[in-house]
Amino acid sequence: MRAAAILGLGCPSENLKPFQRLGNVEWQLGLPASAEEADVILLFGGDGTIHRHLNQLVRLGLPVLIIPSGSGNDFAQALGLRNVRDSLAAWIAFCNGAGEVRAIDLGVIIQDAGGAPAPRTHYFCSVAGIGLDGEVTRRANRLPRWLRGHGGYVLSLAPAIFTYAPAIMKITAEDHSGAWTVRSVRRTLLAAFANTSSFGDGMKIAPMAQMDDGLLDVCVVGDVGPLRLLWLFPSVYSGAHLKLPEVQYFQAGRVRVESERALDVYADGEYVCGTPVEFGLQREALKVIRL
Repeated sequence: MRAAAILGLGCPSENLKPFQRLGNVEWQLGLPASAEEADVILLFGGDGTIHRHLNQLVRLGLPVLIIPSGSGNDFAQALGLRNVRDSLAAWIAFCNGAGEVRAIDLGVIIQDAGGAPAPRTHYFCSVAGIGLDGEVTRRANRLPRWLRGHGGYVLSLAPAIFTYAPAIMKITAEDHSGAWTVRSVRRTLLAAFANTSSFGDGMKIAPMAQMDDGLLDVCVVGDVGPLRLLWLFPSVYSGAHLKLPEVQYFQAGRVRVESERALDVYADGEYVCGTPVEFGLQREALKVIRL
């Protein structure tokens, strides 16, 4: 068997050694040029590292094993891979012919091309967000890497709450008949578009999201004042925020967002583009190895 290993930023090559102890595996570092050069890909990193390689991973179509070792590992958690030991157990099972390989959906962001003939398309694995999430992520990404991995999102939330100004967003969704319906037009603090249940290292923004149902879970948080938001913030870790009157939650295959001012779109902790933008899904886009 031929395996390719991708080491994310700050991930030492020593992390690969436990996976290399199994025999009959030919290893290479970096992405293979074609699917004929490898049988499986091991990716050491967090959500941001995964995000940056998604286009190539989809193109190759090879099974991918995630080894969580980044500052945010929500995608690995969604696959049942809570730590390196879980990934190693999944790797051993895969090498023994007993591992579970599953094709999952990926989120798709279609950037407004401004009249260009071909709009830019970006994949995301976990959650894309507009509004406060973008401001918090921007601040968190400025922190030292070790601090980002130890509560960086939460540390960046408090100052962002008191400086970010909610904007009016128009959110339109495609229904089962293919018609587009306006689902929200209001001053909005945050809108999240989820393929998995959590983001920000464990915040269950979309607790009912599944990676294989062909639907995005959309969570829209209205204009909540800073003090009330601080008081309500812990509820997002259990999913109890869905009971709040300021929160709207629905599912859709495609969603469009327009805003009164240009807003940043972040996905998997990475900046993608600005509004206006469309979100969708590509079914069974990525093969993943699960525990």
